[in-house]
Amino acid sequence: MSLFDLISRKKATILRRWFDAIVSTYSPEASGFLRKEGSQFANPVRHTIQKGMDILLSELVRDSDFSEFPPLLYDVIRIRAVQGFAPSQSISFILLLKGIVREEIKSQISKGQFDNELLQLESKIDNLALRSFDAYMECREKIYGLKLNELTRNKPPAEAAQKGRL
Repeated sequence: MSLFDLISRKKATILRRWFDAIVSTYSPEASGFLRKEGSQFANPVRHTIQKGMDILLSELVRDSDFSEFPPLLYDVIRIRAVQGFAPSQSISFILLLKGIVREEIKSQISKGQFDNELLQLESKIDNLALRSFDAYMECREKIYGLKLNELTRNKPPAEAAQKGRL
């Protein structure tokens, strides 16, 4: 059995623990709301996070090379960028997966199983975290651009021209 087979078998547990870890990065009020079950429309942030996690873990298990940045991961990053998370906080949820996987397979790790596969998996997770930082910065740049446009649109022409020089 490969590491990826083992992760596939434990997927539901890993996803549940990962979701709980992600929700714990939010304020108590927000985490309470995110924990509530609901439709995609009643709780869109929860839906986006869970769907993004599921697809990301499935891609990791399929040994994807992630030549293209996963769109649903981008959606999760965008949500966290809009919510005002710091860059490190915004992408930290990706790195949480490494610890969760290690805890779920600790008995196999102690036997020396999966050493190479685990290193490859963790390297992919690290790479996704680095690429997520780029996505986060892209989202923040768009937000700042929108804010600047809004400011200049609401200012008299002389003030708007002055703002544009900053």
